[in-house]
Amino acid sequence: MKIIQHHYVERDTGQVCSERPIGDWIVNYLYSKRREEVPFVYQLLGSQWFSGFLGWVNYDFPLGQNMTGIRRFLKNCAIDLSECIDKPEKLDSARKIFERRIRYWQSRPMTEYDSAIVSPADSRLLIGSFQDTSKLFLKGKFFEYEELLGSNKGSWLDAFHGADFVVCRLTPEKYHYNHTPVAGVVRDFYENDGNYHSCNPGPVLSLATPYSKNKRVVTVIDTDVSGGTGVGWIAMIEVVALMVGDIVQCYSPSEYKNPQPVKTGMFLQRGYPKSLFRPGSSTTVLLFQKDRVDFCHDLIRNMYRTDVESRYSEGLGRPLVETDIKVRSTIGYRKRKKGGSDDF
Repeated sequence: MKIIQHHYVERDTGQVCSERPIGDWIVNYLYSKRREEVPFVYQLLGSQWFSGFLGWVNYDFPLGQNMTGIRRFLKNCAIDLSECIDKPEKLDSARKIFERRIRYWQSRPMTEYDSAIVSPADSRLLIGSFQDTSKLFLKGKFFEYEELLGSNKGSWLDAFHGADFVVCRLTPEKYHYNHTPVAGVVRDFYENDGNYHSCNPGPVLSLATPYSKNKRVVTVIDTDVSGGTGVGWIAMIEVVALMVGDIVQCYSPSEYKNPQPVKTGMFLQRGYPKSLFRPGSSTTVLLFQKDRVDFCHDLIRNMYRTDVESRYSEGLGRPLVETDIKVRSTIGYRKRKKGGSDDF
């Protein structure tokens, strides 16, 4: 049987790169057919308690008593030590490294155009629309629309009917802070509980709707306000996956100083730290109201490249290629009311 390689396009260079998931054999075992033979064990493995235990084994275990072990770990994960705020000797466990703070104001520059939407995370990105759900088929769907927002959230289900979406998949070595993609006022903030399952590309192929089984934290932002980005309602959905014990809301409009929990009525400025994923593979989904956003052309072109082998596909098996993108980089602009869009 042919093993499908997973490749993605690096936005800054245009290079095609190969992904090697950390701990991939563990995650794929949990999603093998054998789980159906031992449902009790599988339920245990899918629990938050065991998820936290795996997180400790993989991330809190010391990396060694000297800098050699730490530097080897950083090198293996391709982590740039120079952009970190904390000194290397303080990053003495995998958890501290994955929860690292960076000088994002220097290493992750952001456009000054107030019409721009920016990436919420260092991640691998795909774009689609609920007007054409085949955009994100992987022998099944990534997720069902109602399950993302919550089936009891009728007003938001109506508001985002036919929504455009962005899926940002964080791999374990990524910088794990989410940043605000737009400016606006928080109109709703709530959680949808669920079991903990992986967002790695292999297991995604095994389950038709893996994200629907995960805990989701939903923040609905109104950008049609004074000082806002002007792209209507946006739902920012943070998805907890295997070996991620929590999502910490810690919005700070000044570097990482004086972090605040996200609350209804709060004004969020664009591009600042909003939340922190605990270590592991995680996903952030953005929903945009229909016909309010134009996405950057290079991200769309990359999705349909035919020279890249990807585990993701849409209807009829055509590959969908992720773009590796940095937090605070531009992913789209608001549409002009009379056709066209801002220049990008």
